[in-house]
This record gives sequence, structure tokens and C-alpha cells, in this order.
Amino acid sequence: MNEKIQSETVRVFIALAPPDDAKEELAERLRPAYAAYPDMRWNRIEDWHITLAFLGELPVAAVPLLKAPLADLAAARRPLKLALRGGGHFDERVLWTGIDGELEGLHLLATDVRAAVRACGIDFQERPLRPHLTLARSRRNDRTSAVEAAAGLAAFSGRPWQTRQLHLVGSNIGRGPGPIHYRDIQAWDFDGDAD
Repeated sequence: MNEKIQSETVRVFIALAPPDDAKEELAERLRPAYAAYPDMRWNRIEDWHITLAFLGELPVAAVPLLKAPLADLAAARRPLKLALRGGGHFDERVLWTGIDGELEGLHLLATDVRAAVRACGIDFQERPLRPHLTLARSRRNDRTSAVEAAAGLAAFSGRPWQTRQLHLVGSNIGRGPGPIHYRDIQAWDFDGDAD
């Protein structure tokens, strides 16, 4: 029965992904932290993303409803200029790097994405947008690794980059042992005119 339930739902979010060279620049900066904190659960570089709207578990049949509105939204929006910057932690356990650049545009994009989801009749828990990219999680009894790793990122200032696509992403979280993996369900280019 559990397998049937899992096959009928998918955990979904809508996100932006930094380009590979921006991620590699950050990964290079993280090398000392990877060595110093091997017990942290480090997210795979290919899964790094900036969440605009987390929708949670959705019926698989609901996912196609999102595709046309998100495609239209991306087609009408211009790319945003962003950068990865600094470091921090949530609850002394979740290590992240911050986002800098056109933050007003990023907040407007998230607002429009969330409105498009609601217009599809999909209910989800609204959370304030705190632009960041999650890098790792420490073990439950480890209250220092994420804090120390964040301090090591405090002066990090990544090169600016432009958003290329809006991503509709599915994840396997809660689907058994092992790391979380994400996959694009679909992605759309930002085609709006640049200012």
C-alpha cells in the first residue's frame, strides 16, 4: 500500500539554479569545510537551488496543471542578475550561502510564482522568502559544524550571474534511506526583454 501512495504523489518545488561556474566557484571555497566537517550531510552540487515556492507532496495528476502558467510566467520575465554571497545557518544545523543582486526582482518573481500556483487551485503552505542556497545539514547532536562552516563563508563573494530558467523540481525526500536527490520535471527559459 505504501508503494502505491508514494507512486501517486511527488514532492515539488519551484526554483532557480545557479550556473555551473558559479556553483564550482562556491564548491572551491567550500573545500576546507568539506575536509573539516566530513560528518555533515553535504548536498550534491548538481542539486543546489534557490527555492521560490515549496509545494510539498502533490498528487502526480496536479503537476501538469502548473506547466502552462509557469511557462507563460518565465516567457514574460527577464533574467535576474544574482550572486552567491556569504554564509549562515538555520537552527545551528543547516548551512547556507546567501543571495545578492536583484533581490527586489527575486521577491517579485517568487510572489508571481506563488500566485500562479494558487491560480491552479493548488494549496501549499506560504513561507516568507529568505533567499539562500542550502549547502549541508549537520547531525542532530552536532551544534557547531554548521556554525563554524558558516563563519568560514562570511567573506565569500561570488561572481554575478544571470538566471537562465525557472525550474519545476521533484524530489525523493522521505522515499527511503540515502541522500535527497532532485530532478527537473520541466524548466523554462526567461525570455522577457532585459532592461
